[in-house]
Amino acid sequence: MPEFYKKKIFRYPIYALMLISTILLGITFYFNWIIGLACFLLLGLVLFYLYKADSILNKEMESYISTLSYRLKKVGEEALMEMPIGIMLFNDDLYIEWTNPFIASCFNEDTLVGRSLFDVGEVLVPLIKQEVETEVVTLHERKFKVILKRDERLLYFFDVTEQTEIEKLYENERTVLGVIFLDNYDEVTQGMDDQRKSTINSQVTSILNKWAMDHGVYLKRTSSERFTAVFNEHILTHLEKSKFAILDEVREKTAKENIALTLSIGIGTGVSSLPELGALAQSSLDLALGRGGDQVAVKQTNGKVKFFGGKTNPMEKRTRVRARVISHALRELINESDKVVIMGHKYPDMDAIGAAIGILKVAQINQTDAYIVLNSNEIDIGVSRLIEEVKNHPDLWSHFISPEEALEVSTDETLLVIVDTHKPSLVIEERLLSKIDNVVVIDHHRRGEEFIDSPLLVYMEPYASSTAELVTELLEYQPKRMKIDMLESTALLAGIIVDTKSFTLRTGSRTFDAASYLRSQGADTVLVQKFLKENIEHFNKRAKLVGNASIYKQGIAISKGDPDEAYDQVLIAQAADTLLAMNGVVASFVISARNDLLIGVSARSLGEVNVQVIMESLEGGGHLTNAATQLLNVTIDEVEGRLKAAIDDYLEGGKKS
Repeated sequence: MPEFYKKKIFRYPIYALMLISTILLGITFYFNWIIGLACFLLLGLVLFYLYKADSILNKEMESYISTLSYRLKKVGEEALMEMPIGIMLFNDDLYIEWTNPFIASCFNEDTLVGRSLFDVGEVLVPLIKQEVETEVVTLHERKFKVILKRDERLLYFFDVTEQTEIEKLYENERTVLGVIFLDNYDEVTQGMDDQRKSTINSQVTSILNKWAMDHGVYLKRTSSERFTAVFNEHILTHLEKSKFAILDEVREKTAKENIALTLSIGIGTGVSSLPELGALAQSSLDLALGRGGDQVAVKQTNGKVKFFGGKTNPMEKRTRVRARVISHALRELINESDKVVIMGHKYPDMDAIGAAIGILKVAQINQTDAYIVLNSNEIDIGVSRLIEEVKNHPDLWSHFISPEEALEVSTDETLLVIVDTHKPSLVIEERLLSKIDNVVVIDHHRRGEEFIDSPLLVYMEPYASSTAELVTELLEYQPKRMKIDMLESTALLAGIIVDTKSFTLRTGSRTFDAASYLRSQGADTVLVQKFLKENIEHFNKRAKLVGNASIYKQGIAISKGDPDEAYDQVLIAQAADTLLAMNGVVASFVISARNDLLIGVSARSLGEVNVQVIMESLEGGGHLTNAATQLLNVTIDEVEGRLKAAIDDYLEGGKKS
């Protein structure tokens, strides 16, 4: 604290003391004027001294304020002109009116005054025009945090290049954990002699070790079919750019030995906690395996998952042991419930309805009330024929209820069985998932990011032709208390026939076993054909879609419907199937407006092109050879552009993504 401030603080008590002295002086005069006169002279001397001291104090204060003002002005000028903070004033037309030397030097210019922001810093224009107050931008290879004072038309620039580089270095060095799994090692090596098995082990280990050395990955084998990999985010970025070529390398090199061996890799990233990384990696691996294997799943803490690979058709790896175990587990859950509610996906197809009727039969065999949820406004032509036939069987039709009725009859003890989908957004009535805690999922699609929360039992087999096939196997292991009647077995067979395109696609030995069992139970193939018949108008509309097709690239056919004409999803899918039968076509995509105001895309392939990956980039999904998506608030031309971009990205990745 300056000395004059101290003096100023202490002079106020003195003034008070002088006032008291004056009063006492008056009293002294009254009693003794001689003593009073002497005191008066003394008081005068004191007052003179105080006056001189106050004058000196005022001069010191004026001098200090003058010096401080000068120093503040000088500091302000130095801050504006010399501190490493950029300052820029601009006018309403985005022309620069003034800058300090620092920001001019950042632009490698002597002066920026009079220049347009469009010329010297176009990245600043969106910041000014949008409702944004601060943003990090790149100017002449340096990073600046820009703060906008809109009312003053003022920009502050803070150089954060080093901070950004440190953050990037931290991100690049963060630990990533991967779990590598040999999908079908047990199946491939079963029955091999020890020497042959040792050769396979050495070959796979050699391939993976070389891959790890080339990319700086620490690799450790933890079992005959499992490896653990440790690396960082920087390495992960390079692996993603290469589309995880190790998948193709292992598949191709082992194929030369007549061995169909594939890899699945689960990767955890985005957190510093090693236990969390491990959990993410294992969860990613489960997801990759649930989608059929031969692929990589990269899972982050924000729930986002990136997939690479999935190029090959999943090999049939199901066993009847698993089917029997699932069948018994389902029976126990049904017996513990007061009723069973069965629900498929929106706009159900033959597979969804057939599987639902099969689960209804499972519940009836176990003497538990069951109901199938059906929205009568979301039925296509083929399913409507099946429903009309069901209406002729009152005992069966009485178990079909609306979504509102399902919500009313559901209790805390109700079991909800979801068939032919595992995505909450696709079920007929999503509110049932919130109301009913006990949920079972039975599906044959590859598992996607979106999944029903905490189901009690999950039976997902991407190797199966259809959900109807899975349900048929479950029925075989139920008690033989009731015989499956003709219509029930026919509905299940119809689901298998539709999803396999009459046993031509995704058909394994188990598919024929299930069809044989249903035929023995009285399934009517003629009735199935009746359900699948189409009228002339429907045929002509499909032919029109097919006629609009053109070859885009490498045998990929794309067809667009008339923007003013709506088609149902089944017709779009049938058009894609028809295109796939054309000579030279390896994959087909049909884009059309649907009756529900969505833009639908159906995708089909013969296995050379993974249409599932392409559809996932358009917010859809499905199988390697059969996938689809539905998009809202877009035009057909916009969807076509996005589809072509997704196909280009897929082809540029060497068909590995």
